[in-house]
Amino acid sequence: MANIISIIFTFFFFGINPSEESILTEQQEITTYYFIRHAEKDRSNKEDKDPSLTEEGLARATKWAEVLKDVELDAVYSTDYNRTMQTAFPCAEKNKLSILKYDPSNAYTEDFQNATRGKTVLIVGHSNTTPTFVNKILGKEKYADLDDSENGALFIVQILPGGIKTSQVLYFN
Repeated sequence: MANIISIIFTFFFFGINPSEESILTEQQEITTYYFIRHAEKDRSNKEDKDPSLTEEGLARATKWAEVLKDVELDAVYSTDYNRTMQTAFPCAEKNKLSILKYDPSNAYTEDFQNATRGKTVLIVGHSNTTPTFVNKILGKEKYADLDDSENGALFIVQILPGGIKTSQVLYFN
């Protein structure tokens, strides 16, 4: 009984109830998204709709894991293609994570937002889907499709307390 009275006293005295405390926690969360396009794909067979990475692409995928080595990822997402899954693999392996698949045509859903809120996430996509996904998070058309030869762009998007959204692009070639 004494514990209940002290809890009630604490909430009354400090003016915080449990629901307000959870709102404060949510408002203080930072969500960070790292977006990369898949690495260099094998273009030798024009009929192949799902090519793997070239040796150069596999090396770049490994380099992405090195670039992001100090980033503790909570999740790694990829479209369901060989080239994106192969690009995501070294980062997922480094963080001991499974690769989660997403549909780029239905990417920034409420379920996705809830699953990634307050987390640090890598998302591997394509020259057109990556900027589109970033723009959807930002709520504006800030980035155009990547050139088909650009495999070294790293988009970093953060959702800060109060819903403030920031973004930047770094290039690693």
